[in-house]
Amino acid sequence: MGLRIGYAPGAFDLFHVGHLNILKHAKSRCDYLIAGVVSDEILESVKGRRAVVPLAERMEIVRSISFVDMVFAEMVPDKLQVWEELRFNLFFKGDDWKGTAAGRKLEEAFAAVGVEVVYFPYTVHTSSTALRMALELMGEPAEAGRRTRGRV
Repeated sequence: MGLRIGYAPGAFDLFHVGHLNILKHAKSRCDYLIAGVVSDEILESVKGRRAVVPLAERMEIVRSISFVDMVFAEMVPDKLQVWEELRFNLFFKGDDWKGTAAGRKLEEAFAAVGVEVVYFPYTVHTSSTALRMALELMGEPAEAGRRTRGRV
């Protein structure tokens, strides 16, 4: 089959065990794992919210994980454009995409270039959204760290 190169994209904002699980499962399915960290601008345009942790810091966190072989700053929303640069043959995604219109579109586009889409269980009990909500319930806006960073 040749070298199995996997690509696992994500915002990896407010890094939590769900992110770790996806990356760990991804590495178990490939020989070389590339973690794509979505830029602040793409995160804001796609999800409608700003990153709490800036791109450079999110990349450093992901780079520190021993089973991640390479970290890639994802600066374009088009996954095929990313594939053109990296040439992975496995694409990893949380199973919350499976069976959705966006998931089917992704599968069709990648099938045309020989990339298999592999879904992993979404960690229901922990998510960046849940962490943001918990911070807001505690009276700390999720973006407060960004506003006060570097000030005493």
